[in-house]
Amino acid sequence: MLCERPFSCPDTLLSGIPDSAEPMAVVAANSTVVLESVREASTRGLIEPILIGCSPLIARLAEEMEWHLDGIRIVPAASEEEAAHIGVSMIRSGAARLLMKGHLHTDILMRAVLHRYDGLRTNRRISHVFHMSVPYSQRELMITDAAVNVAPDLQTKLDIVLNASDLARALGHERPRVALLSATEQPSNGIPSSIEAAAVMKLLIKNGCHFDVYGPLAFDNAVSPAAARLKGIDHPVAGNADILVVPNIETGNALFKMMVHFMGATAGGVVLGAAAPIVLTSRADPAEARLAATALARRMIAVAATT
Repeated sequence: MLCERPFSCPDTLLSGIPDSAEPMAVVAANSTVVLESVREASTRGLIEPILIGCSPLIARLAEEMEWHLDGIRIVPAASEEEAAHIGVSMIRSGAARLLMKGHLHTDILMRAVLHRYDGLRTNRRISHVFHMSVPYSQRELMITDAAVNVAPDLQTKLDIVLNASDLARALGHERPRVALLSATEQPSNGIPSSIEAAAVMKLLIKNGCHFDVYGPLAFDNAVSPAAARLKGIDHPVAGNADILVVPNIETGNALFKMMVHFMGATAGGVVLGAAAPIVLTSRADPAEARLAATALARRMIAVAATT
């Protein structure tokens, strides 16, 4: 780490969530790191965990943590693939409303989620959003997509924007500001992402949208009002973006990790566009990021219940 500031889960994510816990299927829960995250979220009343995986190992690890699993359901699974299938089936049946990636490879979980017949597909393309919060700052940013879609085409980017704007609205942004990132503010044939950003903006505006959108924008002109003024960009999004839509996964991956390692930002990651929000965690994630991701998923469920 190049920044020694402590990670923190913003209070704004944890406030406003209904008191009733929602059932969450934790796929491959047989890891101390995973169980610690689940216990924290359960203790705070966010979730009612359903632990899927190697039952004896889950029980032993919980005992070592001095976590008494009285009343908590454990579902045995002999492999990562079986655990993923069980978790997805629980969402489909209504036994769980949230899904969390535990100690398994992301591609195994996503293969089950994206299964054509037994998965969690909807009419939207599935995408990932990182909610970034920086210590000692009230500014929040959402970065998408930095984990699922590698090189999204035009239609995929439309769904990426819609998924992220839904999350922003669930967090209280009545009219989110969406910046379509590139390396320039003027569409240029020499920079394909700038051409695509302009096309995405035009389509969203033509179809009618409940958010402000602008692109292409370079990063500084998306987040810095001073930089936007110097460039003469007069638009509600310029310098004030809530959502940063990156042109490809490499850009998003580098951007969110730079914020984590240079600024001490907490990155809560959630997958949207499926039949249920999916908390997509990494073994390198601090506990605060895992809690933030779970809170994001709960906020999505809470809003869905009122619409």
